[in-house]
Order: sequence, then C-alpha cells, then structure tokens
Amino acid sequence: MTGFRICTALSEIPATQWDALHDGGNPFLQHAFLAGLESTGSLRADWGWRPYHPTLWRDGELVAAAPGYLKDNSHGEFVFDHAWANAYARYGLDYYPKWLIGIPYSPVTGPRLLSADDSTRRLLLDEMISETTRNGWSSLHVNFLPESETGAFSPDWLARGDLQFHWRNRGWQDFAGFLDALQPKKRKNIRQERAKVREAGYSFRLLHGDELNAAELQAMYAFYARTFDAYGNAAALTPDFFRHLATAMPRQLVVVLAERDGGIRAGALFLRGTNTLYGRYWGSDEQSPGLHFETCYYQGIDYCIREGLDAFEPGAQGEHKIARGFLPTATFSRHWIADARFRPALQAWCAAEQEAQAQYGLHLASLNPYA
Repeated sequence: MTGFRICTALSEIPATQWDALHDGGNPFLQHAFLAGLESTGSLRADWGWRPYHPTLWRDGELVAAAPGYLKDNSHGEFVFDHAWANAYARYGLDYYPKWLIGIPYSPVTGPRLLSADDSTRRLLLDEMISETTRNGWSSLHVNFLPESETGAFSPDWLARGDLQFHWRNRGWQDFAGFLDALQPKKRKNIRQERAKVREAGYSFRLLHGDELNAAELQAMYAFYARTFDAYGNAAALTPDFFRHLATAMPRQLVVVLAERDGGIRAGALFLRGTNTLYGRYWGSDEQSPGLHFETCYYQGIDYCIREGLDAFEPGAQGEHKIARGFLPTATFSRHWIADARFRPALQAWCAAEQEAQAQYGLHLASLNPYA
C-alpha cells in the first residue's frame, strides 16, 4: 500500500531514504543541504518559507518525495510571478500562500520529483494537486526541473522557461586551451582582465570545506552578507549554515579567496556536484578592475578543467557571461493554477513570454564567443 504524507521538516525523513531517491550528483538535493537550511535558521516563516515536503511511502519505505515549501511571497525563487499575484489581488483573491517545489534561494536545475519511475512521479503529482485543492491554495509550482521530468506533467500545467548562461567543458587540458577556442577579441579581453588582477597584486587560494579555518569561513560569510546589504537585501543564510556546509558537505563546498597585502579582500562560494560546479555567492571589501570576473568565473573555469568537470553553472542572469565562454541554456518550470477562470489568461501570458524568450535566444545565439 502506498501512502501520501506531508513532512513539515526534513528531519522527519531519514537521510539515507531521501538520498536513495536521487543519484547524488546535484548537491542541492542532498538531505544535508536541505535539512541544513532548516536547522540553521536560514528558512524563516516570517520571511515566507515554511517547509512542506510531499512524500509517498510504501511499506514504511520512502518511494517518492519533493522539496516543498509554502510561500507567503515570491522572494528567493527566481521564477518571477509578481504579475500573477497582482492579477489575483485586482480580483480580490489571495495568491498566497502558494506551494513551491524547488530549492530555496537557488536557481539551479535539478531533479524535483524524486522517484525511481515515472508512474510514481505522476502519482506524487496527483497527490500534490489534491493537497493544493483541499487547502484552497491558489497554485502549485515546480521550479527549475530538468527537461527529462517535464513529460510527467499534464497539459493542465502551465509551462514557463528562462535562459541561464552555463560553461561546458570541451575536454580542454588547461585554461590556455580554453582561451584558444575563443574568438581572438574575446581571448584578448580575458587575458587583459586577468593581467589587471595580477598587476593589482592579487593572489588566489581555492579551498574545500575541510580546508577552511574558522577565520576564512567567517570572511566568506562577511563577503556574502556585504553583497546583499549593498543591494538593500537581507542575507537569508546564517553563519551557522556556512559552518554546516563546511562540516556536512566538506568536499562539495568550494571557496575561492582573493588576497592582497596580507589580507583576504574578496571571496566566492561554490558547490560541487559529481560533474558540475555551481557558483553561488560572492563579495569583496574593495573594488578593482576584473576582480569579480577572476574570482567568480575564471577561477571556477580553471577548477573545472583541472578536476575534469563537465559544466560550470555560475548562477542566474548575466548576458555579459557570454563573452567569457558561457552559453545560453534553457531552464524549465511548471505551474498548476487552482482557479480554472485564471488558467486561459495565464496560459496566453506564458505563451507570449515563451515567444519573447525564443526571440531573445536567437539574439544570444548570434553572440557565440567561440571561434
């Protein structure tokens, strides 16, 4: 017999059973990462994040699950639906709470419907729709799912997509080989950027979580928080979460520290998967030409080449990444709207958005930086 259950904390699910539902290649799906967000105070109900994980069990064994959260706003999702919330408000209806399946604060593609087979994934989706309906919520959203999972969704689900900029390893032996593959102007610009950083006196150290001391980890956290403060945003992740990553995921946490005149001046934090490096956070206490690109992009590319990783995903947005070897890559999300009166209008809205993105994709394809 298969039973549906909501877990309001990931600690209710044994880590071994959760992690058995995915291949471990994506660090954001790991029990250690998601449970760490909850246990270190990085997910706060007053900021609109309430864990609400759907699960299916068979004879006491977990057979399907998804990372789920009840949301009272659309902060930290990176699939923007403020226009939808405004439309509901104009009709005197509540858009929030809504149910989100995704990774908090992380616009990273990865498995969302964790199960070994498609039929169980569809059963999980059916139960999630029933739960949404029973509670009278406006909608159910599955963000940044892989294209391979899109077939599990019926036509009732609205399709949205976006573009990010990812680097793909073509088997280069070193950074020089990567540069040789670029168009001459792009190659020259990167060399000039890196030269300016060296001439300014910066050196770089790349450390995994188990190689960081407390002062270095605190410096990285301070850089992260300073970047959010500079843009008028609150830093959601706590120092305890950074320490948790260093101890619970020591070889998957990767930090680049930029040093000059005996001090740490900038840093970037990455997470490493089986075949992919994911850029997450950056910050600095001084401005210098090329420092951001070196710390966040070139050090990451160099690491991927040395380690033989297939891809580098540095985060959302940033057309400027194309000139540095990152190419447009599609992302996918699916959305179930409970009120049938809204579905046709939102379907047309999604279709127009997809057409605009297709045109944008054609423009970006013309900017290919490779020779």
